[in-house]
Amino acid sequence: MFDYIINPKVESYIKNLSVEEDPLIKEMEEYARKNDFPIIGREGGRVLHLIAKIKNPELIVEVGSGFGYSAYWFLKALKKGKVVLTDYQEKNIKLARQFLDKGGFRDRAEFRVGDGIKIGKEYKNIDILFLDLEKARYLEAIKELENNLSDDGIVIADNVLFQGKVIFEPENRKSKILREFNSYMFEKFFSVILPVRDGILIACKKS
Repeated sequence: MFDYIINPKVESYIKNLSVEEDPLIKEMEEYARKNDFPIIGREGGRVLHLIAKIKNPELIVEVGSGFGYSAYWFLKALKKGKVVLTDYQEKNIKLARQFLDKGGFRDRAEFRVGDGIKIGKEYKNIDILFLDLEKARYLEAIKELENNLSDDGIVIADNVLFQGKVIFEPENRKSKILREFNSYMFEKFFSVILPVRDGILIACKKS
């Protein structure tokens, strides 16, 4: 099994193109590095930012927000609308609030502690649904929340290639669930998987 999805030299080249001057992004990335906290990364963040910029959504719901790194990329792209952040751990949501306060986005972010799937069900007409929760719950999440999407809603899911384990360790329990999730998304939605970082799936409803 490989410990990378694309050749590290290619990934390094792309990363070097993504020069980031935003000091808050650098601070959040440094926090993630020091605390071994998994984040979508700069290349993934740019994907989120680009989609939000094009979509200009009213409502983004994150199921699994960590300390707010992905939410910050979304919020930087929005002209209006809000992002709902969810996380089981209150300390993560507290930290997310601090970071987004620094970025000037507190009034456009909603902070919720608890089960992101249950919280997500409270919202209708979700324009972007971002999944970054426990891999074992991805399929549950989309089945529970797909009817809460707006007509032209977009689903974005991180870590769908699971370090390549979906191919090289197909009998792994999490691999099996992710393979089921990926198959479901391609069957029910118009989907694509980008081999960015650990694999990002982007999907919309079939017309």
